[in-house]
Amino acid sequence: MARSGAGGQKAATLNDVARMAGVSLATASKAINGRDQVAPATRQRVIDAAEQLSFTPNSLARSLIAGRTGTVGLLTSDLEGRFVIPILMGAEDAFGAGQINVFLCDARGDTIREQHHLKALLNRRVDGIIVVGRQTDPRPSLGQGLPVPVVYAYAPSDDPADVSVTPDNVAGGRLAVEHLLSTGRRRIAHITGEPEYAAAQDRAIGVRAALAEAGLELVGDVMMSSWSEHWGRAAAGMLLAQHPDIDGIVAGSDQIARGVIDTLRDLGKSVPEDVSVIGYDNWEVLALNSRPELTSIDANLQQLGRTAAMRIFDAIDGGEPDRGVHHLPVRLVIRGSTIERR
Repeated sequence: MARSGAGGQKAATLNDVARMAGVSLATASKAINGRDQVAPATRQRVIDAAEQLSFTPNSLARSLIAGRTGTVGLLTSDLEGRFVIPILMGAEDAFGAGQINVFLCDARGDTIREQHHLKALLNRRVDGIIVVGRQTDPRPSLGQGLPVPVVYAYAPSDDPADVSVTPDNVAGGRLAVEHLLSTGRRRIAHITGEPEYAAAQDRAIGVRAALAEAGLELVGDVMMSSWSEHWGRAAAGMLLAQHPDIDGIVAGSDQIARGVIDTLRDLGKSVPEDVSVIGYDNWEVLALNSRPELTSIDANLQQLGRTAAMRIFDAIDGGEPDRGVHHLPVRLVIRGSTIERR
């Protein structure tokens, strides 16, 4: 039953929307939250019903509280909080402020500590668990016998029976090159991080694919080492010594891009007039303090968190789990390192 709102008027729930639209609860949830598994006509019917009932997503959060603990666990191994914080913010947005409480547990990359936190979360009778990794390499599954739904965010589970959401790093590499090509660059190189990381390999795949589609080849080999400004400076020096006519560089991280820009400046190259540089991660503390400000690929981590939360909602609602690894779109943030700002 819908709860009473201000003035005694009952607030519409997702059940009400589904009933009016003539669809299942899971389909209504997918349509409201922009999931792509819903036919356009069905989505419009759900949206029309939601508008007619003055339904808001927070009504979903209120409806979940009834008969449940109203808590969700967020289990992470991201020591620095670089990735988990925006994912947590996105999840909290979807859950609704004050409607669902999120317990944040840091396993510090230790499997024993992770099992301890998992047991503690289950003892608290959380309604679901979001597992956040610190890199996009597949991680071991928590298993299929858990009594609550589990969604893996950023680092996908190695079990295809689980539900995982992760950024599309191949598409990110393509997007970076397509942007440089759109600004007239044709001699493009790629400097990235540790070769053991799936993110480095996936971004390089996207870079090469976009160049091949344009009838171009990467200048030199993909240069891989650490995710650091120091490596960016060193790699750019080696690259320019061998290929002084480079006019575009895709960096695998914003740290690397900052180092690249330092070396270009030391060599008397103007950015972006002589060489355009694009980073990855859109880490604003780096991108906005770079000179010029750094164009970067944003992994949309808050949207990732919102999507993980909605997968939890779907499972709690009794919807069929959307199993497997789902690669979510990334976005380009254009600044002065690729397009001259006047």
